[in-house]
Amino acid sequence: MRHRRGRKKRNMLFEVPLTPLIDTALTLLIIFMIASPMMHNAIRVNLPQGKAKEDGVSSQPIVVYIDKQEKIYLNDTAIGLQEMLAQLTPELLERSEGAVYVKADQEVHYGKVIQVVDALKVTGGVRSVGLSTKRA
Repeated sequence: MRHRRGRKKRNMLFEVPLTPLIDTALTLLIIFMIASPMMHNAIRVNLPQGKAKEDGVSSQPIVVYIDKQEKIYLNDTAIGLQEMLAQLTPELLERSEGAVYVKADQEVHYGKVIQVVDALKVTGGVRSVGLSTKRA
């Protein structure tokens, strides 16, 4: 009889329930998919519409935002115009393309956008300034 009990214990396999693990993984995936676009677009800028396509940039682009209140942001950080120009110089020397993209809200006065673009061009090191729009 002892021999039979030993066989039963050896043949008994424990099952690990995978359903709760899969449910948890899928729930986390859905939360990540919903939350990741919200974290990237912290600055709300309502871009004007245009039909031109933007070329893909190989490295991470330098983006200057101008919101409705005409505040200037350099890569998601609020900054003044003079401080932005001081920070752009070392960063642009490392980059080969020397391009800066300006994303201004459509309600910002045209003069403010030109002031920022002109300051970027005069700074040196900025070879081209692109004005971003959203697709029509």
